[in-house]
Amino acid sequence: MIELKHLRTLQALRSTGSLAAAAAQVHQTQSALSHQFSDLEQRLGYRLFVRKSQPLRFTPQGEILLRLAEQILPQIQQALQACHEPHQTALRIAIECHSCIQWLTPALDNFRRLWPDVSVDFQSGVTFDPQPALQQGELDLVLTSDILPRSSLHYTPMFDYEVRLVLAPDHPLARYEEIVAQDLAPETLLIYPVQRQRLDIWRHFLQPADVSPALKNVDNTLLLIQMVAARMGIAALPHWVVESFERQGLIVTRTLGQGLWSRLYAAVRDGEQQHPVTSAFIKSARDHACTHLPFVRSAEHPAAARATAPVRHEAQSA
Repeated sequence: MIELKHLRTLQALRSTGSLAAAAAQVHQTQSALSHQFSDLEQRLGYRLFVRKSQPLRFTPQGEILLRLAEQILPQIQQALQACHEPHQTALRIAIECHSCIQWLTPALDNFRRLWPDVSVDFQSGVTFDPQPALQQGELDLVLTSDILPRSSLHYTPMFDYEVRLVLAPDHPLARYEEIVAQDLAPETLLIYPVQRQRLDIWRHFLQPADVSPALKNVDNTLLLIQMVAARMGIAALPHWVVESFERQGLIVTRTLGQGLWSRLYAAVRDGEQQHPVTSAFIKSARDHACTHLPFVRSAEHPAAARATAPVRHEAQSA
């Protein structure tokens, strides 16, 4: 029966001393405010203040409600302010991209400076399926390239990154700048132990060309790169994974087609994307990646078109 607007209007009457001034303070017309009080008094069965009194005088019942307003309204304001303050003390993250931890670790430095009281916990594993765990409340955020339909999750684009072919420097394909799908038919493609339909190189490069090279699972990034360097296979990885090894001359990278691009997302439960801690982490990680990583671009730009028959150019010798 008594609403917050009634308590606020009573306080406005007390502070201004007249209906006209109170109406201006609460952004209503005097007529509307008078009607509001008349309706309330009729429902309550008693008057709250004496009309046309100078100065305006409250009835005993009006004084009681004024004391209630003085107690309740500050508590409500404090509660509303608290709702906007971060209470999250931990951010539980999982990474579906096996190699993301290599660039994400330095990105955490900026985040920790802004949120020193928030601890970050990573969960991973070959058999761990993070997006269902996110739905069930076991995680707070998942970095992924896969969008689950009808999942009640919200996906914020992080950035687009190029998936590049990784070769030994003396591999025959290293002489070319662009690689066509048929080049990989006789090769052994070293992959992380995931379903091949989750691999960008399979879905968007090999399968459309009806090319099926041999696949070999390797669950360790360092071992995978060592195997590539030893001519035991080739791989398709984001450049940040192999950047330091390419600088050392252990491997080289080449473009797949005219560029095989994928998009990384930050997945959270729908409705939690604006949480201060979550949004700060996403911004910190995105800004770091777009500033410091090669072969990465803002997700605001459209992905590069994939060509089925790129022009063949030989690589320039170093």
